[in-house]
Amino acid sequence: MLSLPPSVRVFVATQAVDGRKGADSLMAIVRDVLRHDPLGGHLFVFFSKRCDRVRIVYWDRNGFAMWSKRLERGRFRPSFSADGKLSASAIEAAELALIVEGIDLAGARRRPRWEPAPRNTHATLYPVIGAPPASR
Repeated sequence: MLSLPPSVRVFVATQAVDGRKGADSLMAIVRDVLRHDPLGGHLFVFFSKRCDRVRIVYWDRNGFAMWSKRLERGRFRPSFSADGKLSASAIEAAELALIVEGIDLAGARRRPRWEPAPRNTHATLYPVIGAPPASR
């Protein structure tokens, strides 16, 4: 399991890039094309054109770091955008861990999560004077 602090976000490129690019070239794409701050500490994920390589680049306090994985067999199954434009989409750290393990997320669905219902705090804090009490 990949454990990242909540402040670190994960961005995946929506199109394949040249698999020979290094950390400097990939961070130039982050800055110039994706319009993100390369020094922000977020993770940026890039797949090669053949989808047999994945590169994750990030700023690590005193320099750029790059993690790379090349599959000897098989291909990664990233979901690239149909429009052909290079941009970035945000994913969860758990999704990144599954992708790196070679799990295809195309058929996966996320279960609904509990969220508190919005409350009208103004009405409960400041009831209307002379109004009948609310029924429960």
